[in-house]
Amino acid sequence: MKKIKIGMLGFGTVGTGVAKIIKNNNDELANKSGFQIEIAKVAVKNINKKRDTYLLPEIFTDNPNDVIMDKDIDVVIEVVGGIEETKGYIIEALKNGKHVVTANKDLIAVSGQELFEVADNNKRDLMFEAAVAGAIPIVRAIKESLAGDEITEVMGILNGTTNYILSKMTQEGADFADVLAEAQALGYAEADPTADVEGLDAARKTAILASIAFNSRVTFDDVFAEGITKISARDISYAKDLGYVIKLLGVAKREAGKIEVRVHPTFIPNSHPLSTVNGVYNAVFVKGKALGDAMFYGRGAGELPTASAVVGDLVEVLRNIRSNSNGRIGCTCFNEKNIKDIDDVVSKSYIRLLAKDEPGVLAGITRILGEYHVSVESIIQRGGQSAGCDDCIQGEAEVVLVTHAVRHKDLQAATQEIEKLAKVVRIYNIVRVEEGGC
Repeated sequence: MKKIKIGMLGFGTVGTGVAKIIKNNNDELANKSGFQIEIAKVAVKNINKKRDTYLLPEIFTDNPNDVIMDKDIDVVIEVVGGIEETKGYIIEALKNGKHVVTANKDLIAVSGQELFEVADNNKRDLMFEAAVAGAIPIVRAIKESLAGDEITEVMGILNGTTNYILSKMTQEGADFADVLAEAQALGYAEADPTADVEGLDAARKTAILASIAFNSRVTFDDVFAEGITKISARDISYAKDLGYVIKLLGVAKREAGKIEVRVHPTFIPNSHPLSTVNGVYNAVFVKGKALGDAMFYGRGAGELPTASAVVGDLVEVLRNIRSNSNGRIGCTCFNEKNIKDIDDVVSKSYIRLLAKDEPGVLAGITRILGEYHVSVESIIQRGGQSAGCDDCIQGEAEVVLVTHAVRHKDLQAATQEIEKLAKVVRIYNIVRVEEGGC
């Protein structure tokens, strides 16, 4: 059986996992792909770092060009991360006749179309399954298995760190700061968790999913992103009372020629399949005109789950080499994008505020809502410190409202007016509400 040589850019957590899978499953991978796989060269920042790997020390280099320019290497696996510098490496690799497998969501979400144009021009494969939701095979499912359908919606839990935090808050009634510290201690959250808790990581993945689902180039900058730092144990408690759970969702919808792409905390009903996805797991809910509803579920991060997706892409590239069909599926972004402004997005909303516990307060609030065409579905009022609100004192009440579907711009204008009322102390939080379920 012919041997094929691959090179790697980066050898951190995911790169180590790739090497482990290739070593442990070498014979099976050979049977599946038609080639014996050899890791021939690995570019790292520090070649003197001690590594627990079967790879020989002499294959490591601190010069990426040793991988990119090596004429004997057919496939380059990029797991180094970063954007501008790494984009240059991938472009050069493609121009030098290498097929590329990447796990780089940041780069694909920003420069995916440019990279695909280079890959198409050089008739090379560019695979990126591992860039979204780890081991969950969502990219290939949408691009290939569902190619005959018209996808209208993709909605998912795309970040394991925030899902772990919200799950623990829901199960234990704990506060955000305490659970974040625990997640950091367990290694589920980075020392600087900004990309996770502010929704930026999920926004990059949402951009990628929207691009392939709607065949339109959606970039990271197109995605409205809001994190979970304002979610408190009180919001979790009210969600339970109202029959919902709170999840950080990436939402991409296509309707009437417009695409909406957003990431934010969301109330979802207990009947929805995503409501039971807990811990560090990810899930993607897909709606198609022919398909109906489907959900893809699994581990969204980690050494071996993400490496599994990388190696799966590698096998696909090798099969294409064997059948002389590389470049078979390139960029599918053939539609002109028309991104809906977040101000025009329509959804139900949850509002939690603190007000004076006096006659006429609710009437004043609902009057302003009505002026901005915001209809109220339900109201809960709990007064005094006995209500258990964050900082109630005697004579104050916590008020929770759930609206009917309303345009974001109208809700923002209404809540800004409500906050000016003398008898309203503060608005704690506004969270969107998604309906639907099984």
